[in-house]
This record gives sequence, structure tokens and C-alpha cells, in this order.
Amino acid sequence: MANERRYLTAQQAADALGVTRPTLYAYTSRGQLQSAPMPGRPRERRYYREDIERLRARKEARRDPDQAAARGLNWGPPVLASGITLIHNGKLYYRGRDVWELAEKASLEQVAELLWGAEGADRERLFEQPCPLPSRQLARLRPCAGDTLTLLQMALPPAGAGDPASYDLRPGAVRQTGARIVRLLTAIAAGRDSRAPVHLALQAAWAPKKALVGEAIRTALVVCADHELNVSAFTARCAASAGASPYDVVSAALATLKGRRHGGETERVAALFREAGSPQRARAVVAGRLRRGERVPGFGHPLYPAGDPRAARLLRLAEASGNEAAWRLVRALRKAGWELLHDLPNLDFGLAALARAYGLPGRAPLVLFALGRTVGWIAHAIEQYATGELIRPRARYTGPDPAAKPQ
Repeated sequence: MANERRYLTAQQAADALGVTRPTLYAYTSRGQLQSAPMPGRPRERRYYREDIERLRARKEARRDPDQAAARGLNWGPPVLASGITLIHNGKLYYRGRDVWELAEKASLEQVAELLWGAEGADRERLFEQPCPLPSRQLARLRPCAGDTLTLLQMALPPAGAGDPASYDLRPGAVRQTGARIVRLLTAIAAGRDSRAPVHLALQAAWAPKKALVGEAIRTALVVCADHELNVSAFTARCAASAGASPYDVVSAALATLKGRRHGGETERVAALFREAGSPQRARAVVAGRLRRGERVPGFGHPLYPAGDPRAARLLRLAEASGNEAAWRLVRALRKAGWELLHDLPNLDFGLAALARAYGLPGRAPLVLFALGRTVGWIAHAIEQYATGELIRPRARYTGPDPAAKPQ
């Protein structure tokens, strides 16, 4: 059923575009659309919903550029060029590399080298950068059951003030600064500075005797590293376009990530798990939220009508954890979400499920999100610095007419 939602029949596709079927076939022959045989009816074709929506957006943009520009800020057509991440046909790519393949064995550091464009001598010893805060200052920023992201934010201003090299915004220098920032944030999240890869530093802090946990953490960090122009990445680019240092870029992005409609969504999903408590209550809890007019977090994503591949990857790891009790609850909530919402789990659900299955701290989903995404924010900063352009969109004024006379 999920796959069927990815496709439209020829007539549905033509109706969505406001064209005749011959025109639809012409779009296909010119390579503007993709089609596939209908199962069991090879003479009939079906069309990818994502392609239809993209072509319709382009047609609307030509008819009304002002409205298209406004929609571009809300899941609309692309608003700026980037060579970092591609989301296409339900798959995710970092600089042309399939994220599923990277998730098999790449570390966050290796993904950073890829996203930051590090090559040759520039890659050597990149992640041997020292922590930019001395141990005595780190000791004051110990992780706790409370708001770890606030601790990360607190560390960035003094670290940046003591790191004058961070004001060098050339690509190679920003890569070096980015590595220092990653080490700083990892040290705070893990409770101590370490030269180990990020996933092993977190494993040592959260589950020191469970190697399997380290692999799960590594995968989560990789799939979180970037996701095109999400709201925190766009914030990072805006800050970078103003010439802010990488420390300030990451600080601005972290403030955005904390919002309850972005990274903060992981906490809402964790609360949903706690409310359900057992597989037997999963459907009733989801149904109760719907009955009360409340949004159910953790399901659906506008860019993945057939399901978020990042969540699918994390749910496979949750199932493989061996924690059968936790997996039964995850499975029951996933089933309830599909039956009642007709939506599949997204990344927030996957992170919360992974943390529950492996017994990670309550703060883990958001910390994993933040540490992984820091790599992406630095990549966007490098790209934006290189353009030399200030991001400054215009507003469409909707206030009172200044020429109108007061009554």
C-alpha cells in the first residue's frame, strides 16, 4: 500500500498537471517525467507522484513568479543552489553517494570529509584538531538529564572567542575549525574529551561494554548529517552569508534545532512512547490523540511520500537490538500510525525508537541529531562562504496602505 501512494495513474497525472494524456506522454518522451508499468497490466503506465508535483511546481512558477518565490520557503521549488545533498525518488545522497551505503560502515568523520570537500593533504589529520576549550572549562559543562543542547550552545561563544583562527573563512580553514567544533560538542555530550571517533566516544559514555551500541550510534549520526535546506541548515547559511564565524553559524543552527517543530520533535515522539507504555495501548493512544484533535508526532514527511528511508534504517537497527520488549512497542506504534494516519515513521520516530531499543539516555535522540547535523551545517557554511553572497529575500508587504488617509 505504501508503494501505491508513490504513483499516479496516467489520468490522475494528467489531471494533476491540467493537461491531456497526449501532452502527458509528450512530457515523458522528453524526459521530464518517469513512468513505470502497472503491476499486472504492462501495457498501462503509472507515474511517480514526486515527478508530477515537481513539474506542476515549475509550471506554476512560470505563471506566477511572486507566488512561487513565497512557496519556495515552504516545501516549494528550490531557492538556492547546493552541491551537498540530493533527495530524489525517496532516496538520500551526500555529494552523489547513497546514504544507505555510507550508513553501512562510514564514520561521521568520514562523512564530514566527504561533505566538507576535504581532499588529499587537507584530509590528513583533519580530526586530530585539539578541543578548543581547556579541560577546566569543559568540566563546568557536564551533560545532565536536562537540556544538553543548551550546554552545547553555552560552550560555543567562549570556544570561538579563544579560537582566532576561526575567523579565517577560506574552505581549508573552515574545515579545520569544523573539526574542532565537532570535537568540542562531542566532549560535552560524552562528558569528557576524547580522540576517539564520535560514535565510540558516545558509546563509552552511554554503553561502555556494548559494541553493538556503537554501531547503532554511528549509523544514526551518518543519516542525521544533512538533509538539504531544512530550517536549521537554512539558518546556518543565512548566518554564514553574513560572515559569521563557524562557531556562530553552529550556534544559530542549534537554536533553530531546539525548536519543537524541528529537532525538538524527537522529545514529542519519546513522550508518545512513554504514554503508550505497552504494545497493547499503542493504537488507543494514537486514536486518543486524533480524537482530541492533537497532532501525532513521528509520522510522515513531505519529501518521502513512500516513507523516510532514514527511519527505515534506524528501525532495522532497533529490531536487531535484541530488546524484544522495546521492539514490540515500536512495532505496535508503527502499525497504529499506518492504520490510523496512513503515514510511515520519520527520522524523529526512528531516533526515539533506536534510543529506546538500546537503552540510551533520554537526551540521546536530540544529541545524536545535533552532533550529526553539525557536520551538515559546517558543509553549508563552507558552500555559502564561497559564494560571497548575502542571503536577503524580499518580503511581500501585506500591511496597511501608507497612502490611505486615517478615518
